[in-house]
Amino acid sequence: MSVGSVKNNKLMEYNSYKTASLNKATAKKEWVVIDAEGQILGRMCTKVAKLLRGKYKPSYTPNVDCGDNVIIVNADKVQLTGNKWNDRVYVRYTGFPGGQREFTPADLMAKGADKLVRKVVKGMLPKNRLGARQINNLYIFAGAEHNMQAQQPKQIDINTLK
Repeated sequence: MSVGSVKNNKLMEYNSYKTASLNKATAKKEWVVIDAEGQILGRMCTKVAKLLRGKYKPSYTPNVDCGDNVIIVNADKVQLTGNKWNDRVYVRYTGFPGGQREFTPADLMAKGADKLVRKVVKGMLPKNRLGARQINNLYIFAGAEHNMQAQQPKQIDINTLK
């Protein structure tokens, strides 16, 4: 063996293609703006949930909050196909006898567009402490204006994401 091949073997052992795991300090979080006007609710929310988790990044780590901060504007102009505004029923239970409550997407939209979108996205995140932290990175506004200009968010087209 020549000296050069021994050096190369040692170099390969040293750089042995280790998977980089992120932590809270090394995660690079960005701010993105999504326009929900004319978007189908479920299809948009699946992509938003993936952005919040960080699954579109090559450095995705499942146990770290490495996703982006997402701002949704025009949430009141989101669409549902068919007659789901009135036919779909969400059920929750208060914990007391006779405490089962039912409501439709139209009921939630009447209370505020942010309540409907937040409920749908939250259902697509993990049901643990990490999911509870990630839903706090979602900011929803009913109109076209938002108050997050100081973070210099970049506008992205949600339809280009898979």
